[in-house]
Amino acid sequence: MLNVNGIDKSYKHGGLFSTVRQQVLSDVSFEVMRGECLGIIGESGSGKSTLGRLLIGIEKPDRGTVTLASKDVGSKRVRKGKISVVFQNYTSSINPFFSVEEAILEPLHLQNPSGDQKILKVEALLKEVGLSPDDKHKYPHELSGGEVQRVCIARAIATEPDCILFDEAISSLDVSVQLQVLDLLRGLKETRSLTYVFITHDIQAAAYLCDRILIFRRGRVEEIVETERLQDVQSTYGKHLLQSMITF
Repeated sequence: MLNVNGIDKSYKHGGLFSTVRQQVLSDVSFEVMRGECLGIIGESGSGKSTLGRLLIGIEKPDRGTVTLASKDVGSKRVRKGKISVVFQNYTSSINPFFSVEEAILEPLHLQNPSGDQKILKVEALLKEVGLSPDDKHKYPHELSGGEVQRVCIARAIATEPDCILFDEAISSLDVSVQLQVLDLLRGLKETRSLTYVFITHDIQAAAYLCDRILIFRRGRVEEIVETERLQDVQSTYGKHLLQSMITF
């Protein structure tokens, strides 16, 4: 469904007039199948977040293509309402002057639901992510970090997207809250038949949530392995990451 084919990405390096470019991604190819969760793991600086920006179409590759249902995600028309994203920094993901209701409704403006439909939709989404319908009147500063991230998840599923990208979406949360959010994501994936791309440096979180795991290093795909066969990774880097796990 989401297809990445031979993408390269580089950035100018060394100042405004420099002609030197730093290669960040090199010949990256993979496919995300409908209804699966693909985890993308790698250390900080490996190029994961750059890849994420290309997947949601806010940056374009120097070479290669990223397509959703065979259409270029670089087109706003293709990705509008079809790809959602939940970022690491939930505090900056929502306008602090928006109520929870306004934040969730923000991506729904093109659907132009009626007043009653809006209220019912927001309340249903809040219940689905484990919050109270009464929370729709609150503002981000009145919620805990985990609650704000749940609002971000509600907003992400509001348009019933084909794919949701999670970019280090649990790394800023307390450990106890991380597991709660992972359980929420697992439940939503099953009940809504959602497709996820889960970018993280935490191999344990990826193993808990994902169907397959793409091991990423220095802007390249090292290998892709089914989660249930994670112990059979072949690459040296993959084995190193696996050894860093405390529990499976």
